[in-house]
Amino acid sequence: MTTTDFTTSILVDHTPEEVFRAINNVRGWWSEEIEGSTNRLNDVFNYHYQDVHRCKMKIVESVPGKKVVWDVMDNYFSFTKDKDEWKGNTITFDISRENDQTLLVFTQAGLVPEYECYDICENAWTTYITKSLYNLITTGKGQPNGKDKPQTEHEKTLGGSNFTTTFFVDQLPAEVFNAINNVGSWWQGEVEGNTKKVGNEFTYRMEDIHYSRQRVIEMIPDEKVVWLIAESNLSFLSQPDEWTGTTISFDIAEINNKTQLRFTHHGLIPSIECYDACTNAWSKLIQESLLSLITTGKGKRVF
Repeated sequence: MTTTDFTTSILVDHTPEEVFRAINNVRGWWSEEIEGSTNRLNDVFNYHYQDVHRCKMKIVESVPGKKVVWDVMDNYFSFTKDKDEWKGNTITFDISRENDQTLLVFTQAGLVPEYECYDICENAWTTYITKSLYNLITTGKGQPNGKDKPQTEHEKTLGGSNFTTTFFVDQLPAEVFNAINNVGSWWQGEVEGNTKKVGNEFTYRMEDIHYSRQRVIEMIPDEKVVWLIAESNLSFLSQPDEWTGTTISFDIAEINNKTQLRFTHHGLIPSIECYDACTNAWSKLIQESLLSLITTGKGKRVF
């Protein structure tokens, strides 16, 4: 029987007891801003990174030199539709001797590819276990995150509060890529111009409410599309050109036989006037219309 729960491992020239102590020094490798005790059975501690990710952990098993298990009591992500995706998961650190070395196997039971957060969480845990915790064990100094100290590319992006949303489909990356570039079939409104090559420009118009001109500035077949908003006029805003100079990216990845699409509007942040209306519109367009185009061949009216 195979499992798709996320797991990763490290092998070090240190004793199981040293590895056990490093794991329990959570501030030394995951976050400097951990609140609460982290080294005894039944301890409860809180993790947060800005307003991007918050969670509450309880240590439910602790066997010196052998094992540590955390229960995820509560969780919040700012960037997923299901804000508490981790809730109810368990995180296990299994320690064993392998020849003259110590093997640490990290597993998050419940963190599976179907999760909206999977690619971000996989990348984060890989960084914090195989680099930060590894370095804490082997050199005495890890690389935890902290206030204004992101440690992964996703933390840098999400910490800026750019709007992002994602989904998984059974279709191939090429099919997702082609659907993205068929802009007029999923972005409800009037789309004019070419959309399928770097350098192409196209306009979008929704009645007298929204006008914008996009330029395709990056395109990697089956992997990525990026638009620059060269011009914009959102008539309902006190500053109608809020979108001008922002970028929109579509990142495509194949994960465990599924294709993930992550949409990010860089520059669409909570401090700008259109944030609520624009994030609501993008959520519908991406999660309903573009998703429908990919899975059924037809976009969906969402307004």
